[in-house]
Amino acid sequence: MPLSDFVNTFGQDLRRRHGRRVHKLAIHAGFSCPNRDGSKGRGGCSFCNNVSFSPAARALPETPEQSVAGQIAAGRRVIRKRTGAARYLAYFQAYTNTYGDVERLGALYRAALAQPDVIGIAVGTRPDCVPDAVLDLLCALRDDGHEVWLELGLQSAFDDTLARVNRGHGFADYRHAVLAARGRGLPVCTHLIVGLPGEARREALASLDRVLALGTDALKLHPLHVVRHTLLAKDWRAGGYQPLTMDDYIAIACDLIERTPAHLTYHRVTGTASRDILLAPAWCAKKWAVLNGIEAELRRRGTAQGARAGERIAA
Repeated sequence: MPLSDFVNTFGQDLRRRHGRRVHKLAIHAGFSCPNRDGSKGRGGCSFCNNVSFSPAARALPETPEQSVAGQIAAGRRVIRKRTGAARYLAYFQAYTNTYGDVERLGALYRAALAQPDVIGIAVGTRPDCVPDAVLDLLCALRDDGHEVWLELGLQSAFDDTLARVNRGHGFADYRHAVLAARGRGLPVCTHLIVGLPGEARREALASLDRVLALGTDALKLHPLHVVRHTLLAKDWRAGGYQPLTMDDYIAIACDLIERTPAHLTYHRVTGTASRDILLAPAWCAKKWAVLNGIEAELRRRGTAQGARAGERIAA
């Protein structure tokens, strides 16, 4: 049985709504981050080497707009061979993709939407970088007929955890951003990291509950992995951080999935890092082993997304 029999996956949701397979293409548009450039801090989050989240991170050609078109073209060639998908969402992923002048943001987003096979955009950002002007821009693009998602990197609902990993924002920033976005009818995908320093199953469940209480349209789960050139890597080498085992992550992910209302979509239930920068845990390089483990555990439990509320995911 596929994972989509147990989880309301974003891929299946897109197929139902658009009548065909739609694939995300990761874009690096040259943005920075207020937690790296000195506006809020330097060095970024303790776990952040952005290459681990965005393989598209690279030197950009003449202009960011040209880079967006070029990255879409390159990604399209790979994806068509691998999956046969012919429609795409441009995923502005690397760093903070609302951190800039609104005119510049609009030019970059529209450069992606100008591609004839790109039906929409997903914009990854921090909860403290979503001013009204940016939300108005995203809503205008949505009103032009494009699919538009705002992806908010919350990671944890606990302010002490966010401070511990040098995140540079608190849960109040997330609350403000998600309510402002959803008040405009703009769909939100919330990112949560499982296994942050000082957190275990209890904190992961509590973070999910706080997110669900405010309202979100989708979720994305990541296991915390230790990658090169990060503060977390130094802590791990010194014995100050112990990553989750794969079995522990699978168990917690399944607990979260069971508690999630069936109508919400899961954009991702695990995350990986490339072997050249991954230090620990080794299983974070094995995407399909983790996905298969989550599917097997949900099947073993005889459960699925929404089970805690007596719901069933749509066929």
